[in-house]
Amino acid sequence: LEISSLSENDILVLRLDLTDRSSHEAATNSVLKHFGKIDVLVNNGGRSQRSLFVDTNLDVYSAIIELNYLGTISLTKYVLNHMIQRKKGKIVTVSSVMGIMGAPLATGYCASKHALQGFFNSLRTELTDYPEISIINICPGPVQSKIIQNVFTENLAKSLESSGDQSHKMPTDRCARLTLVSTANDLKEAWISDHPYLAVCYLWQYAPTWAWWLMNRMGKRRIQNFKSGVVSAFLSP
Repeated sequence: LEISSLSENDILVLRLDLTDRSSHEAATNSVLKHFGKIDVLVNNGGRSQRSLFVDTNLDVYSAIIELNYLGTISLTKYVLNHMIQRKKGKIVTVSSVMGIMGAPLATGYCASKHALQGFFNSLRTELTDYPEISIINICPGPVQSKIIQNVFTENLAKSLESSGDQSHKMPTDRCARLTLVSTANDLKEAWISDHPYLAVCYLWQYAPTWAWWLMNRMGKRRIQNFKSGVVSAFLSP
C-alpha cells in the first residue's frame, strides 16, 4: 500500500467550462493564488463527432471549434503569460491521430485537431527565447473512455444511440502513462496508439497517396456500418 505525501493544500479542484472563455483568467488566477505557480498545463478537454458532413448542421461545427480549439487556446493564453514571466513551464495538449490524418464521420473533430496541431506547432516557434517552456502535442489513437457516449452528431440536441465495443482500444492507464513519459522527456509530438492505427499514422506521414487509397476503402465500409447502426472500430477516436 502506497501512502501519498500530498496534503489537503496540495490539491485544488476547480470546475471549468472551456466554452466560457470569460472565466479562464479568473480560474488561472485562482490556481496561482493557491499554489503560487503553474508548472504544467494539460489541455485535455474536447468532444468527438459521429456524423456525415452533408447531414450535419453548421452550428455543430461551430460548437466543436468553440470547445476543442478556441477553449483550449483561451486557457493556454492565460497560463502561458505566467510561464513567460517565470521563463519555465510545459504546455501539454491532447490532440489526436485525427490531427494527423482525415477520416469519415469526423470532419469537424478532425478539423479541430488539425487546428490545434497547427496552432501549437506555430506557437512553439514564437517561444524560441524561452527554451525552458515546452510545447508538447500528444496524439492518441483509440483509447478506452466515455468519448463515444458524448460525441457530437448531426445536430446539437441529438446523442449517439450506440457506443459500440471499446475492448479493442488502448487501456486508459497505458495512454496516461505514455503521456507522462512524453511530458517528462519534453517530446514535441507523441503518437500514442496500438497497431494497426499507428501504422496508418506512418502511412499518412510518409506515403499519403497510399493512405488516401486505404482510407477510401476503409471509410466506405465505415460509412455503411454507421448507416446500418454499427459503430465501426476502425480509427474510432
